[in-house]
Formats: sequence, structure tokens, C-alpha cells
Amino acid sequence: MASRGVMVALLLAAVAVSASCAHAQLQEKFYAATCPSVEEVVRKEMVRALSLAPSLAAPLLRMHFHDCFVRGCDGSVLLDSANKTAEKDAKPNLTLRGFDFVERVKAAVEKACPDTVSCADVLALIARDAVWLSKGPFWEVPLGRRDGSVSMSNDTKALPPPTANITRLTQMFAAVNLDIKDLVVLSAAHTIGTSHCFSFSDRLYNFTGMDNAGDIDPTLEPFYMAKLKSKCASLDDNTTLVEMDPGSFKTFDIDYFKLVSKRRGLFHSDGALLTDSFTRAYILRHATGAFKDEFFADFGVSMVKMGNANVLTGSQGEIRKKCSVVNH
Repeated sequence: MASRGVMVALLLAAVAVSASCAHAQLQEKFYAATCPSVEEVVRKEMVRALSLAPSLAAPLLRMHFHDCFVRGCDGSVLLDSANKTAEKDAKPNLTLRGFDFVERVKAAVEKACPDTVSCADVLALIARDAVWLSKGPFWEVPLGRRDGSVSMSNDTKALPPPTANITRLTQMFAAVNLDIKDLVVLSAAHTIGTSHCFSFSDRLYNFTGMDNAGDIDPTLEPFYMAKLKSKCASLDDNTTLVEMDPGSFKTFDIDYFKLVSKRRGLFHSDGALLTDSFTRAYILRHATGAFKDEFFADFGVSMVKMGNANVLTGSQGEIRKKCSVVNH
């Protein structure tokens, strides 16, 4: 019996090692010899872009999220499709923006180091700098991802929707090896950026399917709901943008936790974080404002974990010359 137990333990260990093998191939200094200037090149483009349009930071961060949750962090969200069946053509990604900018950064990297740095790595560096240049944390980004060649709109079902409850959120994060702490930490990325009304207007007018002004989400703080209704006139509003963190939506800070603790989280998924004991405790702790450095450190750790999701490494995939098309 003892020997059998040892064999089982060794088998489980082997599975764990195999699962983490690709992740282990990512290295912070992966391009030290082949493209030592890559981070400098990316940052130069980021500083230039965000000095002109600071609101671009949130969409670029969101793009990295959407890349990693679908087929792993392989740059597949960046691919075009002639028949509009790629990830970027799916409904959850129709509001993504910044694709042309990513191509510009990739072109600058190609000029410095041809055929060396993947689009997936460029996007990971862009996301990090988007946070840092918005006064958020800095973390070292493990590199060495390769680019995938498959991008299918149907695969975007793996993206956590803004309507998800805590059970569904936990399951969808677990699918990319992220735990409940990563869920609450990464949700705080909503401290920067804006959202279209249609992503949350059912909380204002159609919470139970009655489609009227009285059909509201009772978990939303009343004053905040009134403010949202003043901006989003109806369920049919497909154009209005609302700040996710009112008053500081261009600054990466800890105000998100203060808002959610007061039932002023914009999405169902934000409010859902108050329904679990762990995520609720994390929110209330950081809503005090006394643990900013702790949260910033947590965010960097969770971003690195997300950036490891199902990556292609070694001889897998390719290094695209242009991020929107596979190599020929």
C-alpha cells in the first residue's frame, strides 16, 4: 500500500511538472541577448501614446486580459479574419480598441530586432506599461511567449462577462489557473477605463426581465444608480461611455475597492465580489486605503500568473512579423 501511495504521489508530481513546463520557459531576461532594447522600445511608444491619449491605457490592459483568457496568451486576439470569424470579431471584443497602436509598437520592435519578439510578448509589455504609466504598480514581465495562428470568435465564450456571478467568475478564472485571490485582485483593473452603458444597463432597467424603469438591481447603491440612469437613458443606449471609477478613471489607484465596498461597482461582476467571504474581506481591507503597496504587489503577482496562461513556448507557434496576420 505504501509503495502504491508513493507511485501515485510521483505520478501527480509528474503531471504538475508537465503542466508548468511551458510556464517555466518564460524568463524575465528572455531577450537579453537577442533583443536587449525591447522594453525600452515598447516604453518609448507607450509614453508617447499615453501622453497624447491617457485613456488608451485601459483598453490596452483589457486587450491583454482578453488575449490570455482565450486560447492562452498567444496574441490570437490581434489576428484579423477575412470572413470576420476571429476573436476580435466576437461581441465581447467589438469594443476593444488599440489594435493599430499595437501594430505600431510591433513595427518599432521589428525595426530594432527583426523576427525576434512575439506579438504576445509585446502585448504583455504594453499592458504592464499601461498600468505603470497610469500611476500603478510596476512588475517584471516574464517573456518568451510565441504567437498562435488560430483565432475563432466562438472561443470568446471563455471571457468572463460583466454579468457573471461569483460562482461563474471563480470557474472561469480557474480555467486559466487563476484562483479567487487573483479574481478580486485583477477585477480592480476596473479602476481605470470606461464602459458602454449596454454592459450594465440591465441593472438599471431590466434586472429581472421586466424591462421598465422600476426593474432595478437592489444591490446597487441608490444614489449611484440615479447617477447611472442620468447617463444611460435606456436599455437601447449603445453609445454612451461611463467612467468605471468616477473621478479618477485615468489613474490606477485603490478607489475601486472603496466604490465596491459602498455598492457602487459598475458591473454585476463587481458587485458579485461582495457575495463571497474571501473576496469581500479583501475588498473591505483595501477600501480602508491603508494597504496600497500590498495591493500593488498583489496585482503584479496576479498579472504574471495570468500572463502564464496556456502560453506557447520553444518551437511552438511562431513569431509574427505583423500582429494582425500569420506569417506566410
